[in-house]
Amino acid sequence: MENRRVFMNYHNNLLQLEEHMYPLVDVKEPNVFYSLFRYDQIPKIAFNDRIVPHNMPDDIWITDTTFRDGQQSRAPYTPEQIVTIFDYLHRLGGPNGRIKQSEFFLYSKKDREAVYKCLERGYEFPEITSWIRANKKDFQLVKEIGLAETGVLVSCSDYHIFYKLKMTRKEALEHYLSVIRECLETGIRPRCHLEDITRSDIYGFVIPFCLELMKLMEEYQIPIKVRVCDTMGYGVNYPGAVIPRSIPGIIYGLMVHAGVPSELIEFHGHNDFYKAVSNASTAWLYGASGVNCSLFGIGERTGNTPLEAMVFEYAQFRGSLDGMDTTVITELAEYYEKEIGFHIPSRTPFVGKNFNVTRAGIHADGLLKNEEIYNIFDTEKFLKRPPLVSVSNTSGVAGIAHWINTYYKLPKDRQVTKDCRLVTTLKEWVDKEYEDGRVTVMTDNELVQKITDLCREWNMVL
Repeated sequence: MENRRVFMNYHNNLLQLEEHMYPLVDVKEPNVFYSLFRYDQIPKIAFNDRIVPHNMPDDIWITDTTFRDGQQSRAPYTPEQIVTIFDYLHRLGGPNGRIKQSEFFLYSKKDREAVYKCLERGYEFPEITSWIRANKKDFQLVKEIGLAETGVLVSCSDYHIFYKLKMTRKEALEHYLSVIRECLETGIRPRCHLEDITRSDIYGFVIPFCLELMKLMEEYQIPIKVRVCDTMGYGVNYPGAVIPRSIPGIIYGLMVHAGVPSELIEFHGHNDFYKAVSNASTAWLYGASGVNCSLFGIGERTGNTPLEAMVFEYAQFRGSLDGMDTTVITELAEYYEKEIGFHIPSRTPFVGKNFNVTRAGIHADGLLKNEEIYNIFDTEKFLKRPPLVSVSNTSGVAGIAHWINTYYKLPKDRQVTKDCRLVTTLKEWVDKEYEDGRVTVMTDNELVQKITDLCREWNMVL
């Protein structure tokens, strides 16, 4: 007999029919989706053309894993460096807390020292959370420090359940629920890291597990967050792609079939197939409120979703930065380069040395006439990075003129033009350099020295 109820979905104001329950499918042999993930072949992206609707949450935000996943691929930060970066994150996220949380390790004395120093700052945002092993001793450590939320690893693919944990699905589910219950008993909000979800049996394990989590949440009246971990970067955003690789399909399943609300869903991606940013944006579009990121994408293997990328994704989706101070991104990049010694590849969007530098003469000519032609937005306003031109044999007089005007920050009434004596003389000098066999671009120091010599010779001032 039909006993499902009809209810109103107040997000889209449509009546919906309650979905059937999804019980655990406890298989004897692991389902590793061999047809998609044969190890001796490139992973396949299959389609069944089942389309799920966009479901952008009322509120979306960024969370940070710079001090957790970001430290798993580099030398640990010092406590002082962590505090400085944390201060930057606070400024970047702005008064509305668009960078809502930052997660920390607690294992070493240095880890805990950094947490205490950041707690002393007294910031509302980012909230400090932790990542721990799933045991009572670690839960107690979280409670002693005074943190309200912690991440707990709950691997969900059969690759992990059968091959790493040596358990059945039923045993894994019962173990995870007992661990989460222990966490709730200490009064701490658990954040369940569904590791390797893009190779998991979504309706045979993930949905049944999340249904049980929602029951625990109701019992304890403590929020339980679900982190969608695309651990290997297999997720795709293509409409109609099959699960478990479909990010829209996973988010839809969690919301509609497991009843997990948007504000408790967070996406954590890796960039193994260059899809971390598009997958994080897709998670927002289909119902996840949170996307978990690290600064400059620093993280395990190919890295995580770059935090600075999602700041600009947020602005593009919402039409506003909502108080975020994007100039801090440039300050952070300079701090990483000068103080931490981390080299940012020169073509990295928003932060690389050459991200808004052009070398082509025809492009430089366009920039000289109107920088909107070849610059993505007002990079000077949002990043304190005016568009620049690298001078080479292809720059032409337009490129040299633009370089002088931007490097010396000349006001409009003093800017040089293409037919200026200084520009044409520099052009002749540059051409001679390349005629003599030069193959590299002219450095700033070389250009400054030549301009200084010419200004002295002509008794002129820029």
